[in-house]
Amino acid sequence: MKAIIGFIEKGKPFFDKLASNAYLQAIRDGFLTAMPAILFSSIFILIAALPEVFGIVLPEAVSSWLWRVYNLSMGIVAILVAATTARSLAENLSRRLPAGMSINIISVMLASITGFMMLAVTEIDGGIDVTYLGTKGLLCSFIAAFITANMYKWCTLKNITIKMPPEVPGVISNVFKNVFPFSFSVLVCVLIDTIARNVFNISFAESMIALFSPIFSAADSYPGLMLVAGAMAFFWFLGIHGPSIVEPAVAAALYANVETNLRMMEAGEHATHALTIGMNNFVACLGGTGCTFVVPFLLIWMCKSKQLKAVGKASIVPCCFSVNEPVLFAAPIVLNPYFFVPFLLAPMINVCIFKFFVDVLQMNSFVYVMPWAMPGPLGLFFGTGMAPLALVLAVVLLVVDVVLYLPFIKAYDATLVAEESRKHEEIVEEEREEAEENKAEEAGSLDHDLNVLVLCVGAGTSAMFANAVNKGAEAENLPVKAKAEAFGAHTDILKDFQLVVLSPQVQSRYDEIAADASQYGIKLVRTKGAQYIQLTKDPKGAVEFVVKEANCKE
Repeated sequence: MKAIIGFIEKGKPFFDKLASNAYLQAIRDGFLTAMPAILFSSIFILIAALPEVFGIVLPEAVSSWLWRVYNLSMGIVAILVAATTARSLAENLSRRLPAGMSINIISVMLASITGFMMLAVTEIDGGIDVTYLGTKGLLCSFIAAFITANMYKWCTLKNITIKMPPEVPGVISNVFKNVFPFSFSVLVCVLIDTIARNVFNISFAESMIALFSPIFSAADSYPGLMLVAGAMAFFWFLGIHGPSIVEPAVAAALYANVETNLRMMEAGEHATHALTIGMNNFVACLGGTGCTFVVPFLLIWMCKSKQLKAVGKASIVPCCFSVNEPVLFAAPIVLNPYFFVPFLLAPMINVCIFKFFVDVLQMNSFVYVMPWAMPGPLGLFFGTGMAPLALVLAVVLLVVDVVLYLPFIKAYDATLVAEESRKHEEIVEEEREEAEENKAEEAGSLDHDLNVLVLCVGAGTSAMFANAVNKGAEAENLPVKAKAEAFGAHTDILKDFQLVVLSPQVQSRYDEIAADASQYGIKLVRTKGAQYIQLTKDPKGAVEFVVKEANCKE
């Protein structure tokens, strides 16, 4: 296992670079920025659809109004994402421009929206086809955003602009400054759409759906779902935010499938698409990446380690709301060999079980987008339209996760308990020594002269220790004298001392010195590393130490 972890760590720089990719970050940030609109629309769809679960039929006027709000918010989400993704990417690219250069973010957003419309909209009698303005047009959103941000960057670097006379106000100059990048961005999108319509006889947006459908279908299979879930966990195990890398690759399908499922349920059909944002949030990441919902409970109830119990108590509430960083970094789980297997397997097995419930048991998949911070079992229940089987599924997932995590947690707990036991013994020993020190301080007087020999390898640190003892003795007016010597040169002078202090460097030679010291009835004292170095800097402490040891009975 250590070899596996070592191999994984070697690849971490590559994965770190992947995680910092500007385009992946732009997609992620674009969705996050547009999330209020997505959640807003979800509220209205819940109000419109959930009453029907209980046999309540809303008045037609109320139902139509609720659906109208949903359609005019979620129905234009691709337009919103085109703007927000372009903004995020443009800000990233702008930071990398030479000093004094910048990209007009607002202009980028407007150009991206316009370019997206060129790629996604088809004119029909009396208006336009709005099919691809919602979740189906998300792929086009990304493309429009990428084209626009890069075109603005290129024009800025090349200083391609309309230069106005100095007398023209700055506001007017900025308008003309963005004419070329705006025009080039939109024209590129127009050209791409024109080629698609002439080659495939459909819009570019529709052709993108046709092109990526096999990929998204593959991702909606058992192996595909396992790959998505496993990849997110794998990256997080490295300490890299996994969803930031994986979700952008399938973002279009995650949201589009939710809407497709909703339409299928409305038509009385079975909502079959498992690959949804709800599956990611409440199944593959039940309690956070790695399915850690059950982990804090296991740490509290099944562990003896004080450390793990404390981590469990501190992380139980955050994990219930899918914020699992406290347990990831405090247990820790990240790069901890004990947790590699369950952290990777739990999400993969969870999504397979979910797929089984959807495909075999005919449970509806996610039809609503719920806030990711909602407790996993609740998000699973409400996101699937309050499907009764969802309650059963939630229990099954929790049980499976317990079974996967428990043996590894117990093994890790055993190692920590042993370690904590050793630390406890050290603490007890330190407390004993402290008590003896206090006792020595109370009886810190001598009724006879005390000669101390301090031994180390080269008489370097031993000289520092001896000097500290002598300074302390002088300050405390004690009859103590210390001498430093290198090990090996002590034999002839050993008989002149009553106490020998060994530095940590020569304690491997303790038996040899002890044999010599016993001939003259000389007491031999060992020191610990940190203690020894500290006493070299503390004259009072150094003399108190040797007096205590001299007065202490064997």
